[in-house]
Order: sequence, then structure tokens, then C-alpha cells
Amino acid sequence: MSLTENNPRMIGNASVIPLEKGRFPPQAIEIEKAVISGILIDRTGFERINDIIESEMFYKEEHKMIFEAATLLFRNNGVVDLKTVTEQLVKDGNIDRVGGGSFLIKMSQSITSAAHIEYHARIIQEKFMLRSLIEVSSRIIEKSYDETHDVFETIQFAETQIYNATKNKIRTQPVPVNDLIEKLTDKIEQIKEKGGLTGVRSGFHELDRITSGFQSSDLIVLAARPGMGKTALMLSMARNMAIDDNYTVAIFSLEMSAMQLITRMVSAETGIPFTKVRDGELDLTGFREVLNTSDTLGKASIFIDETPQLSVYELRSKARRMKTAHKIDIILVDYLQLMTVSDRGRNQNREQTISQISSTIKALAKELDIPIIALSQLNRAVEKREKSRPQLSDLRESGAIEQDADIVAFLYRPEYYKFDTWDDGSPTDNEAEIIISKHRNGAIGSFRIGFNGKISKFSDDRTQIEYKPVDTQKIPSKMNDIKESHQNDQNNSKKDQKEGEPF
Repeated sequence: MSLTENNPRMIGNASVIPLEKGRFPPQAIEIEKAVISGILIDRTGFERINDIIESEMFYKEEHKMIFEAATLLFRNNGVVDLKTVTEQLVKDGNIDRVGGGSFLIKMSQSITSAAHIEYHARIIQEKFMLRSLIEVSSRIIEKSYDETHDVFETIQFAETQIYNATKNKIRTQPVPVNDLIEKLTDKIEQIKEKGGLTGVRSGFHELDRITSGFQSSDLIVLAARPGMGKTALMLSMARNMAIDDNYTVAIFSLEMSAMQLITRMVSAETGIPFTKVRDGELDLTGFREVLNTSDTLGKASIFIDETPQLSVYELRSKARRMKTAHKIDIILVDYLQLMTVSDRGRNQNREQTISQISSTIKALAKELDIPIIALSQLNRAVEKREKSRPQLSDLRESGAIEQDADIVAFLYRPEYYKFDTWDDGSPTDNEAEIIISKHRNGAIGSFRIGFNGKISKFSDDRTQIEYKPVDTQKIPSKMNDIKESHQNDQNNSKKDQKEGEPF
């Protein structure tokens, strides 16, 4: 029996029609007739829509078979018209199934021109995508009722199904070479402005020189033992990216709260020791510094998610939404070993779990086409080695991290292990080393940067000066006056700017 508008289709194993409302799936039968007629009467008709629709997009089965015959002719370099399509349907044994030769003749006489065939083809495409979403929704509803599935796994299933329902259905159009050349020259100019960098700049000169910036789709693993300052380095990079280069940065912090992170960032920006900012031990000058810094950091496009025990599927869902809503340029995760997988993976050993997490994060970087920096712990073997310098075999719990990562960098501070001098005899005070041990698309190497532990800040400048408040006595009333005055100044500034704007 043929499928018509009076015969509701079944998609998958579930009806796509809410029976209580008697609705039919999205369709455009008359538009389908117009498109089929267009390819039968105009030899250029099929060529004009071949890159827009496929046979599966037709709702009516007869139309689908006719379009399949036309597609086969086109791929074999044949002419697509009424006569050739009829012969192809006869050869395929489908001529009677579509209604016979007389049906095709009648169809070809239903219109006089194929002038609007591209527009009609896009309507067919849209109706197909709506039907696909209905099918996907039925699957999602069915899975949601099954409480044996982990909720985050179900969310991941839903997002993947919706993505696959529309993926590759909207075809891209050919681009003129002139447009491509213009884009290339624009890109070259942008690279020159960045000093030859092609990726996201970290703000550390030597690191950016070696990597050319963090590249899209790359997974960068920054590993160290506890106490080395991984989080501080991550925040220093985030600050450089967001404030100096106006990148939009997403931070997923599984270990520290958002308030702890922003306190560290304020300390690093003002030069006021972290403990004094945390405990509110500020003089009036220090309080003013914090207020001024809040203006700078407040304008930075940094988003912090502090979800504890974040699963890798939650990360993927949140990152996709942030990419859509905020156009994030880079993601930072602190840290990899604190992440979880779904309940389905509860019987896996720890190595399998970490392997699944790292491979999923790498896949996410490719999907979103942005770099992802994931912090990682090292095992205790590094402590037993002379001078405790880290190496790839020290990556904790899984060799898959090394395999999945495009860059593996270690943070090393010999001062932490009570070593007073570097190998060349220079002092280790307030210095750290970044060791790039794996670089899939570039060189490896090591270099030193400055570190100020009291303000949790890394910098290219190895002679950082700590800000020292004159008086640590708390003066709440005066501070409130300063805060109110600062707010008034900000409001007046905005008012003056608005009044100065031309009509």
C-alpha cells in the first residue's frame, strides 16, 4: 500500500503522531509534486537541487522512488527527464509502484516551469528535519522513562541524537576562490598582529613561541604534583587570555569554589597577599586596589563552573551550551582526576575510567573546535627521583592521558623540594620551570618563569615585587564609604558617557 497523506507514517518503532490530537507529521506533498515535476520537465532541474535534498527527505514513498531513479541516472552521467526517469523505474521494477507511466506524464504536466525548484527543495528539507526531530524526541522520551539509565548519560544521548538528526543535512554552497583568498589575507594579517601566533595566546612568551598559541581542537594537559601551583598557573593564563587578548574563557573547577578562584585572581592582579584578601585584612589603599581590580576583572569574559564531582558527560553538555551562548574560545578543567563517568562505568578500574575521561575531553575539543587545557596530577614516583623532575611516565593512573593529549606540559618548582639552585647554579627562589615533554605538532623543550607564592601568580617577569599594605587594621566604616564613592564614580562615568553619545 502506498504511503499518502491519508496514511500516517511510522518513524522508527513509534508513531510520530499524537493520536489524541490526530496530527500528521510535517509534510509538503504539493511541494514534493512540484519538485518531481520540475526534474521531469527541465533537464537542469535535478542539477539545481542535487546538493540540497536527497531521496530520503521526501515524505511520500512514490516521490522518493522517482527521485532515487533520477539520482541514479545523474550519477551515471545520464540525462534526467521524463523519458529517462520512466525507463529507469521500469529497469528497477518500480514503475507500477509509483503509479505507472501515465502517472509520470500527468505529474510532468502539473506545472509549466521549474523556476522555483530550489526554493521548493529547501521546504522539503525543512519538513524532513522536523520529522527527524520528532523521531528523535520519541526515542528520548522512551529512554527518559527508563530509570535504569544514568540521567547524565540520557542527557548526552539526547544531545547526540538531536545533533545527528540535523548533521550534514544542510549542505554548504561552493565558495568562490576570490572569497577564500580574502579570508586567507585577513587571517595572515591577524597572525602578524599576534606576533606569528595562530592559536590562543597564554601570555607566557616562551610557551607561546613553542606552541604558536594553543591550537583549536587540541587537548593540552598541564601536570604536576600537589603544591606546585597548577591552579595558579591556570588562573594566570585565564587572566592573560581574557584581559590582554579579549578571549572568552570557561573554567570548570572541581577542586576549588568560584569564590576561592576569584580571590586568588584578585590577589594576583593587585599584588596583595592571598591570605590578606581572603581574611579582609586590608588598609584603605588595599581596599581601593581591590575595587579598581574588580572593574578590570569584571569586564573579562571568564565563566566559572564550580560543580563538584563533575562527570565528563556533564562537562560536554555544559561546554556545548556555553559554546552556543557565549562563543567560548578555550576551556580549562581543574582537574582531570576529579572527574567522574556515568554510573554505567562504576565497574571499570581507575585506569579505564581516566582513559574514558581523557578520550572524551579530546573528542570534545575536536567537536567544539577550541583548545581545552586539563590539569592533571602526577603519581608519587616523581618524589623518589633525583631532584624530582617529572616525566611522561609519571602521569597518574593512565597512559591514555599521554596518548590523547596533543601537548603534555609539566610544572616544576625545585624550591618546593628544598633545592636552592638550578643545574646551572642559579638560584631557584621564586622561579618555576615549564617542561613540554610531548608536542604532537611542534617542538618540545623547557623554560623558566617567575612565581610569587604569596599572591599565587606566575609571570614572565622573574623579579616580581609583592604589594605590601601599610596597615592591616580593618576599618569597615571607611571602607564602606570608599566602596560607595567608587560606585558613584562608576555610575557618573556611565552617565557622562551616555549623555555624550550623539543622537
